[in-house]
Amino acid sequence: MTTATYTVTGMTCGHCVSSVKEEVGEVPGVTGVEVDLATGLMTVESDSPLDTARIRAAVEEAGYEVADKR
Repeated sequence: MTTATYTVTGMTCGHCVSSVKEEVGEVPGVTGVEVDLATGLMTVESDSPLDTARIRAAVEEAGYEVADKR
């Protein structure tokens, strides 16, 4: 199992969280998604190596952005 954490920007409410979870949950291989609205942290679990580009695209499809790691 693979777990990765991302910071999602632009979320302001519970509906935002639901949208992100729904889109990311549809990425092949993803088995779980948790999103914390207060911190913007999203934890993604997968049964295979995660494709960061697909995760980023799913978040963008929901209308938000993944912050670049520094």
